[in-house]
Amino acid sequence: MKHLKLILILAFLFGNLTFCKQSSENRAEITRQPDNEVLSRKAIPGADRPELYLPKLAGKRVALAVNQTSVLTQSDNIHLVDFLLQEGIEVKKVFVPEHGFRGDADAGEKVENQVDPKTGLPLVSLYGDSKKPSKAALQDVDIIIFDIQDVGVRFYTFISTLHYLMEACAEQGKKLMIMDRPNPNGDYVDGPVLQPGYESFVGMHPIPVVHGLTVGELAQMINGEGWLENKVKAEIDIIPVAQWDHSSHYSLPVKPSPNLPNDVSIRLYPSLCFFEGTNISLGRGTLFPFQVYGYPDPKFGDFTFTPVSIEGMSKTPPQENKVCYGKDLRNEPLTHRFTLSHLLEAYRIANNGPNFFNNFFDKLAGSDQLRKAILDGKGEATIRESWQEDLKAYNRIRAKYLIYE
Repeated sequence: MKHLKLILILAFLFGNLTFCKQSSENRAEITRQPDNEVLSRKAIPGADRPELYLPKLAGKRVALAVNQTSVLTQSDNIHLVDFLLQEGIEVKKVFVPEHGFRGDADAGEKVENQVDPKTGLPLVSLYGDSKKPSKAALQDVDIIIFDIQDVGVRFYTFISTLHYLMEACAEQGKKLMIMDRPNPNGDYVDGPVLQPGYESFVGMHPIPVVHGLTVGELAQMINGEGWLENKVKAEIDIIPVAQWDHSSHYSLPVKPSPNLPNDVSIRLYPSLCFFEGTNISLGRGTLFPFQVYGYPDPKFGDFTFTPVSIEGMSKTPPQENKVCYGKDLRNEPLTHRFTLSHLLEAYRIANNGPNFFNNFFDKLAGSDQLRKAILDGKGEATIRESWQEDLKAYNRIRAKYLIYE
């Protein structure tokens, strides 16, 4: 019996030593990764910090501006709406941005008012006949929560929805709580700054294409710079991201919109979205949008793809059912930063001058200067030089509103 006890004790000790060795190896593997990757694993979005916001919501009538990205990543990706209802918070309605509550509407597709079949909550569209909540829509709520994943690019329309929400809250005396999230393109600032007279829903603020701000930081800038109508200021309460900074890589747990399915597409988005202002396909109607580009002409490249109608991604893609020839960028590194090289190359190959562009291009660019520079035959270095002074001025403003290093 004594021998058996000794064997069992030794076995127990050996097992514990083995467990400790495995745990140590796992830690060492994480430690060996670059610091920014370690930080990205630890980043805690504002929605995942309920201890900071649940006490503030108790007894309040709440509305939310949310979509499919509004999940608690630390709690099995439960949706924020479901979590708040589970916690006994009185949720009155949901405001819905471009692409809909479930994120399955096409770019530009009208989002209708309806009722969510799961919760029975009214879904009020902010991407239909009205992009700004009415006085009546805010009458029965005390506080509005904004929790939508942004990708840090001026023409991504969720920040336009934020603008109109801030304006409505300021005008109606309502508080706006922002659940901040990391910016997957937040490690740099680049591109032309939007010029007066070119404001639209794909560009409402005098900021560069890649603005280098989280939604919370941008909200502070919108307030601080007096960009709301009549320079009103919204009362905002930002629930910050923990354990993240602007040098950190962040891999999104949920795709932010139907045609940004992965990290590569999100990093390429600022560079390739300018093709929306031309007749070049950027892969809408494929399973790899914003990772390729091409046109139905073999002179554009050796790589081929055929855009088709895909429900939930792109119902009527440009160049639908046509074989497109071009470039495959799916192996582009995640260190990719904004470039005009793809746009300039396609323009050169097309060789059709002003007909290369459509009426949407200047809205994306934020002025007519980029289009005119390309038509004048200027190269990327020269074009880039033209926006450097604007970028310096913007960066001085940006520094005032940063929450994260």
